[in-house]
Amino acid sequence: MAKIMIVDDSSLPRKMFKSILTETEHTILEASGGIEAIQLYTAEKPDLVFLDLVMKDMHGLDVLTKLREIDPQCRVIIVTADIQHSTKEMAFKKGALDYISKPFNRDQIIELLNRYL
Repeated sequence: MAKIMIVDDSSLPRKMFKSILTETEHTILEASGGIEAIQLYTAEKPDLVFLDLVMKDMHGLDVLTKLREIDPQCRVIIVTADIQHSTKEMAFKKGALDYISKPFNRDQIIELLNRYL
């Protein structure tokens, strides 16, 4: 069983993730912003993080940078509505494993879990 952290300042995507992940046996952690995500990551050391980019308190790329400072081996998948190629490139340069666009679907999430866990 793995720990999966969902980071999004919007409750709807977190609920959608939780709905998909409840059919797995993984522990689900939720953070509603970047600062909370960094604190939760430090305390819980999740195995995989699904991270939004555009959040009120901290941009997701800054969160990714901080998580990589805390744990260079952290596994982060970006989940965002931002489809700009430059943003995607920057996420990969900063250490993201993968990058998916919102809206996501169940099959995408399950495939990513299977690939990275």
